[in-house]
Amino acid sequence: MTAPGPDPAPEPEPEPDEIEPDEIDLLDEELVRAPFAVYSRLRERRSLHRAVMPGLGAVWIVTRHDDVRAVLSDPRLVNDVVNVPGADVPNMSELAAQAGGVPDEYIKYVYPTVVDIDGAAHARLRRLVAPAFTARRVERLRPRVEEIAARLLDRLPEAAEDGVVDLIPHFARPLPITVICELVGIPEADRGRWVRWSGALAAGTEPLGEAVRGMVEDTRRLIGRRRARPADDLLSTLIRAQETGGGDRLDDTELINLVLSLVVAGHETTAGMIAEGVAALLSHPGQLDLLRRDPPATLPRAVHEVMRWRPPVLLTRVRYVRADLEIGGQRVARGERVMPILAAAGHDPRSFPAPEHFDITRAANRRETHVSFGYGPHYCMGAALARQEGEVAFGALLRRFPGLTLAAAPEDLERSRADGATPGTWRLGALPVRL
Repeated sequence: MTAPGPDPAPEPEPEPDEIEPDEIDLLDEELVRAPFAVYSRLRERRSLHRAVMPGLGAVWIVTRHDDVRAVLSDPRLVNDVVNVPGADVPNMSELAAQAGGVPDEYIKYVYPTVVDIDGAAHARLRRLVAPAFTARRVERLRPRVEEIAARLLDRLPEAAEDGVVDLIPHFARPLPITVICELVGIPEADRGRWVRWSGALAAGTEPLGEAVRGMVEDTRRLIGRRRARPADDLLSTLIRAQETGGGDRLDDTELINLVLSLVVAGHETTAGMIAEGVAALLSHPGQLDLLRRDPPATLPRAVHEVMRWRPPVLLTRVRYVRADLEIGGQRVARGERVMPILAAAGHDPRSFPAPEHFDITRAANRRETHVSFGYGPHYCMGAALARQEGEVAFGALLRRFPGLTLAAAPEDLERSRADGATPGTWRLGALPVRL
């Protein structure tokens, strides 16, 4: 591995208060303030720890990289509790939808999604949708992604005050939502309300019922239009699969469910990755210099390093144990819940030497060794698209504004949970830069 550029030692996170192992509250404020430090300390004690979260109860959290990979790929762990014989555990996705005011007749459009199901049912949906997200298909989208990025960058000077602009609302967020809406086939005139609705759905906050109802009814109307007049978009492709797929075809409920899932999942985390990547590069001038010397070679590796170093999703959904097993030397019984901690896995020194250093040369041969896009059967279908958006965003931004700098000290950039309630997300609240 090439030595990183001459950056100073990484800024330490605030020193967390002591959190006793086996008494970990996943909503503890220290996990908001210093998640990587807290999880890293726990990981070095042992891989598995007991944790609690209101409404979820006790859960095993898994912190070491190899164990996280094993948990994400082991068929003895499943995402849907109905696949655990004899289990009597409430499904939090369904309860959250009901608690959020989603009318009963609309719940089927938000639960179960493709990430909630397992086995043959999950493989079937992936098989029908995955062709739209192959590396070759995504690469054909690159010119359009570059056009969208250029258009957004053209507008940045107008949004700036005294040369300073917040990149999150003006670039990091609109780029991926525009891309996924175009890919799916949502008309430009409708995208403003889809941004609002998908934000509510991703956060799980009110007005959740209103957001789901709006997205479902919009999708129904759009399906009708695409059946009458197909276009070059994913929705038209899925409709054609309905009509020509024989016995293996999507019904309308599955089709609407997939559209909602793709739009919500297709931009929130990518926006977080773009924001964190820009902040990391501008905070590490040596790494920024390395990237500028050879962008084609270093941009893909920089995206991998951003995802490892500051993943926008800190932990995955709960997985349920369907048969007794051992994880990291700890016996885990059938019916228990396990939660992989991506933020800890990506900083495991057993897999990543000097993990606290941001080093864009780390991903040799552009190989993905982190688990921030998941691993195993539920690996993120949109990973290739997200990586491309990151490459385009970093490259275009730095070319257009070669003198770009942070307008705040790195330690003053504030982060919080995206929805204020769950421990899985960690987002920059603002990213002020000087053009």
